[in-house]
Amino acid sequence: MKILIVTDAWKPQVNGVVRTLETTILTLQSMGHQVEVISPFGFPSIPCPTYKEISLTWSPFKVVKQIIERCEPDAIHIATEGPLGWAARRYCKRKQIKFTSSFHTQFPEYIQARTHFPTSLSYKILRRFHSLAQHVMVTTGSMEKKLQKVGFKNLIKWSRGVDTTLFCPQPRSFSTSQPKLLYVGRVAVEKNLEDFLDMSLDAVKIVVGDGPQRKSLQQKYPDVLFTGNKFGHELTHYYSMADAFVFPSRTDTFGLVMLEALACGTPVAAYPVEGPIDVIQTNDVGALDWNLKNATLMALRKSRKSCREYASQFSWEKCTHQFLSNLINV
Repeated sequence: MKILIVTDAWKPQVNGVVRTLETTILTLQSMGHQVEVISPFGFPSIPCPTYKEISLTWSPFKVVKQIIERCEPDAIHIATEGPLGWAARRYCKRKQIKFTSSFHTQFPEYIQARTHFPTSLSYKILRRFHSLAQHVMVTTGSMEKKLQKVGFKNLIKWSRGVDTTLFCPQPRSFSTSQPKLLYVGRVAVEKNLEDFLDMSLDAVKIVVGDGPQRKSLQQKYPDVLFTGNKFGHELTHYYSMADAFVFPSRTDTFGLVMLEALACGTPVAAYPVEGPIDVIQTNDVGALDWNLKNATLMALRKSRKSCREYASQFSWEKCTHQFLSNLINV
């Protein structure tokens, strides 16, 4: 099967959307499918306002049209709602071509956090974008219910997995008696990171990742270790070293980093919101509480062995079969 994926989120961005798409593409290719990607690479672009790490392509329709016509795909999946996504949607609408889309990011909440733009207006725009898709893929049941409440149609499940070969328990050092609390992800306002950093706990706090808030937060919280982005086995080391993984976001659609932490044996503390309530489905591997400090204290008492065993249930191969079935059933 020849599959075309259109995405505004791509390397060198470091986030769950890019990791999900990269892993899905590799798994599809290992199954014998041919995959082509339309990404911002090679397009003229401008930095996204308030988030310069993200590139927004400039007037991409003509090139997107040429690529689709050259590729002649059996299925088109539009992964993001950026300029490339809108261009591909426009072409599919004009040619009456069926396509699928996916809802990876709660942009209305992100935009509101940065600009105070009303979420109702943002969701109106996103509803229009996804309204032509035969299937709109969402990560979790709770996310599906939320989008249904704001008028989304044709929703279908596409879950996530974790590479349990890369993300696995490593030898742990005990250089301090204080518990080590870890956050991994973008250092940006929508991640609600200050709820983690403000917690009054006698603990070592570590932030792995980068983003527009890193400089200001480093100045505000000099006792916190900010490492920047880490990858591969070095990232696995940080997950394994931590006594608990703290996920303060209230706006993620899934939170792939929680699965990565669990695969390394590290329990998760989070709010009981979309994403965490679907990932942490048992009290054995984490704690969800509206008081993040309480959740963290409870998570510290969880079994690392149980965390690893739980994460082993999440397979990228299973998720990719789910994705493929969503395309075929259009």
